[in-house]
Amino acid sequence: MVTTETRAEIEEYLGRVPSWIDALPEPAADHSWGIVRDLELEETELEGREKALVALGAASAMQCPYCVHFHREEAKLEEVTDKELSEAIGVASSVRYFSTVLHGAEIDHETFVSETKEIVDHVRDKQAAAPSDD
Repeated sequence: MVTTETRAEIEEYLGRVPSWIDALPEPAADHSWGIVRDLELEETELEGREKALVALGAASAMQCPYCVHFHREEAKLEEVTDKELSEAIGVASSVRYFSTVLHGAEIDHETFVSETKEIVDHVRDKQAAAPSDD
């Protein structure tokens, strides 16, 4: 259960206190709200639009119907289009798919890191050599 002060703050931010807030264990309740407030609702390095797309991708990959619903609605508030929502979900599914392949095939992590460095270096070199749009 969150404190009275935190409950008032949640109402100010969200217009109401969602029922799931009461499911938070008391020792972590105020802190849990603080994480949502500070990381998801306040200004950070990521724009709200970017946060909503990241959150929707993660929620989709975790297959959490609660989080998917919330973050789809959040993305719509940020004027994310249906095509962009679909793409974010597609990217998340691609990451989950290839993670499954990598884990299932027990790909050596050190080899993967080395190959990734080579790929990044190659792409960086190609970008540097590309003519600029100036």
